[in-house]
Amino acid sequence: MPPSDTDTTPRNRDDDVIIRAKDVTVRFGSKTILDGLSLDVRRGEILGFVGASGTGKSVLLRTILGLNAKQSGTIEVFGVDYERADEAARLSVEQRWGVLFQQGALFSSLTVLENIQVPMREYLDISPKLMDELARLKIDLVGLAADAADKYPSELSGGMIKRAALARALALDPDIVFLDEPTSGLDPIGAADFDELIMTLRDTLGLTVYMVTHDLDSLFQACDRIAVLGKKKVLVEGPLQTMLDFEDDWVKSYFHGKRARYVVPKDENPYFSGNE
Repeated sequence: MPPSDTDTTPRNRDDDVIIRAKDVTVRFGSKTILDGLSLDVRRGEILGFVGASGTGKSVLLRTILGLNAKQSGTIEVFGVDYERADEAARLSVEQRWGVLFQQGALFSSLTVLENIQVPMREYLDISPKLMDELARLKIDLVGLAADAADKYPSELSGGMIKRAALARALALDPDIVFLDEPTSGLDPIGAADFDELIMTLRDTLGLTVYMVTHDLDSLFQACDRIAVLGKKKVLVEGPLQTMLDFEDDWVKSYFHGKRARYVVPKDENPYFSGNE
């Protein structure tokens, strides 16, 4: 429960950290992907995680989720070191996160309703009727029509797949959702609508959002903080203005480059000319 306006108890900033990665190193064979990386994710924020292709954005995400092994360092989620935790502690953590993988990763042989019910069947002991009701609530929550429940992934548009996958990520009412390139493949209107949905869900459900993305519009419009991966570590993290002020060639070309000209203020973008 958040403190009241009259609460004078000092707050520890560490209490707001949901994910803490410290000195994390990940290698595949002889190739080092992450080397001593550290990053905090704070309660209630939308964190955009960005970097050049192949730098390890999805690798860090999968490592946080326990899907990739790390060679050194620690990762705590909700104060639990997932790698060292016993089965009961891991189960408790897993029920508090939801994941939207790239391309949605829906099971092609299951309907949308059945896809959403997969985490429920894994972790909850509830009746089929209640499971159906909860899954339909999630379908409505992400803005899908009610008749989407009985459709298979092959019958869905790209935007519908993303929303169905998000509904599955929300199946257990998580505290944090991980989104891996959530707007990839969507048209600009669909991507903007999805960003708006994420912001609305964060505000209404009190979610924390960890979003791996390369979408400049998402970074500028939806994210409270941005972390940039480069040289196998987090180069810089902070609000948008920190990115715009940071002196690094890749960061400058990304946030001030030609692709950014419609989202960066004209007076801050060297690629704008007087005729644009």
